[in-house]
Amino acid sequence: METKDVKAVADPVNLKAEQARTLAEPRRRYGALAKLLFVSMDLLYGRKKTLAKFKVLEVIARVPYQAWEHVAYIAMTHSYREPRFARRIFEFVRESRAQQDNEQWHLLILEELVHKKGVRQSFLLYRFLPQVIAFAYYHISWLLYVAKPAWSYALNADFEDHAEHEYMEYVGENPGFEREPFESDFEPDYGRFASLADLFRRIGLDERMHKEESLSRVVRARFS
Repeated sequence: METKDVKAVADPVNLKAEQARTLAEPRRRYGALAKLLFVSMDLLYGRKKTLAKFKVLEVIARVPYQAWEHVAYIAMTHSYREPRFARRIFEFVRESRAQQDNEQWHLLILEELVHKKGVRQSFLLYRFLPQVIAFAYYHISWLLYVAKPAWSYALNADFEDHAEHEYMEYVGENPGFEREPFESDFEPDYGRFASLADLFRRIGLDERMHKEESLSRVVRARFS
């Protein structure tokens, strides 16, 4: 299994074309758990797309990869007599870690932007509650994975599809981002972009990559 590097770099990707592609495609038909999560987010944080709301989204986004990694490590400790199987699990862990790290860069950059723009956030709504939601989502992802991995992958695909469309729509709703430069302490780690618009397009594209990887895992899980 080939490990994909999902870190954004200064590559020749046409980010505007990728945004147009996302906006031209319908959203997935989300399952009940995903719909419940998205409705809950809208009730708690409003339907409007904001930096603070995206930050909460990224707190939750890391969770499935952490859950899969945890289960995989447990499996690996019981598979030392089957080296090929153990190696497959280890490669899976590496993929999940790369995706988790990518989501972590998103969170750090959004936290930095929220701080620079002086966005006010209550401790309850933007510190405590996201951790509660993430805790619950972690256990849901974990239980689904233990019961049937394809279910957990499909839920994550729903989540990533939602995030992909939200970011791309956010750029369209804020044309001023095209003129606002992106400056960050995390540029050497994540990537350099000419504007905030391109930054959010790149994050949206990352989410699509995560979605597509989860969907490929759904297929592999069904035929394994």
